[in-house]
Amino acid sequence: MKWADLDAQWQVLGLGADELRVYEALLSTPAGTTRAALAQRLALSTRQLRNAFERLDDRGFTRPARGSGLPVPDAPATALRNLIHLHQAELLRREAELEELTGSVDRIAAQLVSGAPAPRTIGIETLRGRAEIAERVTSLVVSATEEVALLDRPPYAASEPDGMPAPINMAEPVRRGVRVRAVVDREGLRFQGRARGLNELAAQGVQIRLGVDLPTKLIMIDRRMTLLPPTDAADPTATALVVSDSLLSNALVPLFEAVWERAVPIGSVTNGQVTDEDRELLTMLSSGLKDQAIARRLEIHVHTVRRRISRLMRELKAETRFQAGVQAAMRGWLTR
Repeated sequence: MKWADLDAQWQVLGLGADELRVYEALLSTPAGTTRAALAQRLALSTRQLRNAFERLDDRGFTRPARGSGLPVPDAPATALRNLIHLHQAELLRREAELEELTGSVDRIAAQLVSGAPAPRTIGIETLRGRAEIAERVTSLVVSATEEVALLDRPPYAASEPDGMPAPINMAEPVRRGVRVRAVVDREGLRFQGRARGLNELAAQGVQIRLGVDLPTKLIMIDRRMTLLPPTDAADPTATALVVSDSLLSNALVPLFEAVWERAVPIGSVTNGQVTDEDRELLTMLSSGLKDQAIARRLEIHVHTVRRRISRLMRELKAETRFQAGVQAAMRGWLTR
């Protein structure tokens, strides 16, 4: 199998089809081959070839050319190690940013706990009580013209069967052409019916990903206003914040994007070989549920669950359940 046949996997690591084709060609191109000849051989324009060279150099796959010749490719093992090290460094950097941004959210929450009213002069509005919060959430979502973004985690109120805040119909903005993205804490999938509900929302166009230990709940509207729901949605005296100040929004927007980038897609199936039951099973498996718990959620025997997992692992050519989850996500079996 050629490297370029693994487009989906390599795109996750920041390399596209052109870069992989060029790298593969460099490994077997005789000395003295010109750039023009290589471009013609690969059916690439001069600009496409130059961009591929720059990308390969940035990702540590090649070393600069000698004179006007072609870049020198590193051995595949060396190139892969370079690429992995780059991604490890990027993950560490983003993790540090996420910790810093989480601290901003914690300071806002601490202000609520202290009972001090939020100053309106810096664009923070306090909402008290479930009815007031629900009314404001609905009006904010209806006002969205570009995007609704959510971070969602337990605990939930009893009226939230699909894992989303009760007042929100997430499919409604999608029907109006508004992009809807949500990251759901995987702990939420332990509640009866939540995996099915999330997959139904994904089938309607909501983009859903699965995260771990989300730092807060939030609902962001068009990147201009953010509502921080109460931690405990079941509390009738719950208090929420609406943040419109640019300084705070500049912290909350990157917070959402950092969580979104690290989350794992779940939801609608793009491969006809996978049934709705398979999708729900894979979703719950990715949440860390054990076989017995999955069997209870699906209301089937645990042996049936294990047979289905074994079949999916064979289809995915995965040796472990973790590999099965990664492969399912890469193939689009869980979401778009």
